[in-house]
Amino acid sequence: MEIVKTVSNNRLIKSLMIVIFGSILLTISAKIKIPFYPVPMTMQTFVVLFLGISFGYKIGVASVLLYLVEGIVGLPVFSNSPEKGTGIIYFVGPTMGYLIGFIFASFIAGRLKFNTNIFVTFIKLTLTTSVIYILGVLWLGTIIGWDKPIFQLGVFPFLVAELFKVLLLTVIAKKILILRKII
Repeated sequence: MEIVKTVSNNRLIKSLMIVIFGSILLTISAKIKIPFYPVPMTMQTFVVLFLGISFGYKIGVASVLLYLVEGIVGLPVFSNSPEKGTGIIYFVGPTMGYLIGFIFASFIAGRLKFNTNIFVTFIKLTLTTSVIYILGVLWLGTIIGWDKPIFQLGVFPFLVAELFKVLLLTVIAKKILILRKII
């Protein structure tokens, strides 16, 4: 019985360490950016999907949630923080829909079955990334007004970068899944 408890404790500690690592990776990816208005282009969408694919939906979502909580309590983890504010005020700004989309995208990426068909993997990752943009645009329109060019501000400037990130993930997805079996 003691062995079972030890194994369970070790698994919990390992999972917590991966969640913390995931939130740190998200923070770093938030700081790798090309500035645009009103939503910065970062490597976060890549990392969000990477976490879900690599570690499964539970750890992926937990990593994203920890990252969001860190930002909401005032740590400068978000893309434009501390320059443009921190905490809950920053969180409920124009990027909130995208940030909430991270939770759903990591969940979906962690739940999807990726096979060896590269085309199917590409389509699944594209649809998963689309969830981030759908929620992002819905919130952005609510915040800045539906009379503004929402798609020109919150989607179109990022399509080429997202295509690159999805293609990169498509190519390495099989290797990530091998890593997932090891971990």
